[in-house]
Amino acid sequence: MRRATYVLLSLVLLISLLLTGCPSTPLVLGQGSLDLYGIDPWTLDPAVSSEMTSHEYITQIFSGLVRLDDNLELVPDIAEKWKVSSDGVTYRFYLRRGVKFHDGREVTAEDFVYSWQRACSPDTGSQTASAFLGDIVGAKQVLSGEAEEISGLRVLNDYTLEVEIDAPRSYFLYKLSYPTTFVVDRNNVESGPAWWYEPNGTGPFKLEQWNYQELLVLERNESYYGTVAGVDSVVFHLWAGRQMDLYETGEIDIASISLPYIDRVTDETGPFYSELVIVPQLSFSYLGFNAARPPFDDVNVRRAFTQALDKEKLAELVFRDMVEPAYGILPPGILGYNEELSGLEFSVEEALASIRASRYGDVSALPPITITTIGYGGEIASDLEAIVYEWRQNLGVEVKVRQLEPEFGLYNLREEKDEMYYYGGWIADYPHPQDFLDILFHSEAENNYGEYDNPEVDALLEAAGIELDMDRSLELYQQVEQMLVDDAACLPLWFGESYVLVRPYVKGYVLGQNGLARLNMVSVEE
Repeated sequence: MRRATYVLLSLVLLISLLLTGCPSTPLVLGQGSLDLYGIDPWTLDPAVSSEMTSHEYITQIFSGLVRLDDNLELVPDIAEKWKVSSDGVTYRFYLRRGVKFHDGREVTAEDFVYSWQRACSPDTGSQTASAFLGDIVGAKQVLSGEAEEISGLRVLNDYTLEVEIDAPRSYFLYKLSYPTTFVVDRNNVESGPAWWYEPNGTGPFKLEQWNYQELLVLERNESYYGTVAGVDSVVFHLWAGRQMDLYETGEIDIASISLPYIDRVTDETGPFYSELVIVPQLSFSYLGFNAARPPFDDVNVRRAFTQALDKEKLAELVFRDMVEPAYGILPPGILGYNEELSGLEFSVEEALASIRASRYGDVSALPPITITTIGYGGEIASDLEAIVYEWRQNLGVEVKVRQLEPEFGLYNLREEKDEMYYYGGWIADYPHPQDFLDILFHSEAENNYGEYDNPEVDALLEAAGIELDMDRSLELYQQVEQMLVDDAACLPLWFGESYVLVRPYVKGYVLGQNGLARLNMVSVEE
């Protein structure tokens, strides 16, 4: 689901039953600890994880062949270098020698083969393996259960892995920075279904302690092959309260700022302004249409609901201008962003005209419409409440809201969605338009939860993916984006920014545009 890397604006609520029996050990903190707010990860299995909450921890505990730096540029990780064949389909990765799992065993090329084949195995149940490993020759056969081994993977020696993909793709290396491709220890995984409660990773931190809904502690990995962490430990205070309150009382060192506190932190004369960091996100919040079910199998109805929403007013009144209204899909700053894109603008007249042009002819003829969202207790998020109100006022349509508890709905959205769905949005796994347009809207994509199906869009996406001339490739992606907008494949809402308070004594903290920070680069001054 993203995945990627999905941005759960409603904040994923986790399940207690899944984590019953999680190990707890005595905790001794060193002088240099970094205190953060957190919520329990859904999983610590890189092959299964597909949302940002779990990724926040997984990217500290595990690692892969390549990674993204603070500018989202690809850099070596466990692979110290690589070569690509002249035809663009064969990659040869040369692993660093001496890279060790947390228990001291050295990582070899065979460990990557095991990890990727496990991720693609139907028994693992990954919702991301197809998206991130499916380009490798033979991976689709493993995903479908027709084979047990990925034929496009070859171990040349302990430190050399050769990977053959089905066509030259400019974004393939980017995919290898995603957690699904991270290396795991076979002995660890085969120790039992609860193995990830005690993960044996390769990252800069080890999981030291996890008390469900109380505390999660990462301990510095002294034998890490990269930059060894500048703090002894990172302490996540789980569900500890409002981040702003915790920051003010000195219980945490970094705080994400939500809407109720925006005036306080942006006041240039106030005590927090000098500690405020604003980071543009490569994120895209949207509302999904179920294109496989009436009435949203009719493009004119999808267009009408898009045209009936005044996003400028909502961004100002609901979000206090903390977000930028979105009329397209690709966020500013990403490759292929199109300033000339023609979006569906707010117009009640045009919205009603679109309804008249639909097979229904009038809003009174529309079938009942329900939007599926994630949450607890029946309390609807203020932005969704405002959206439903706008449709009532501008279209005369009453939309019901159905909440799914996160432990059930998060990984079952495809089966559970109603006529529409809203869970937040999408944040870039890597800064390439394929990560938005292809992964969300290709008819065969796992993350195409709205079941949008347009053969012309599919063909253009496939052509863009194998086009090695970057300028021409981006032109094709821009063409696809315009088609998706015209076809109202989804309802774009906003592009986001992160507002974060960072203590002056915290050094080296950089929040990436993908919403993740490399905590091993952080130090805490006395």
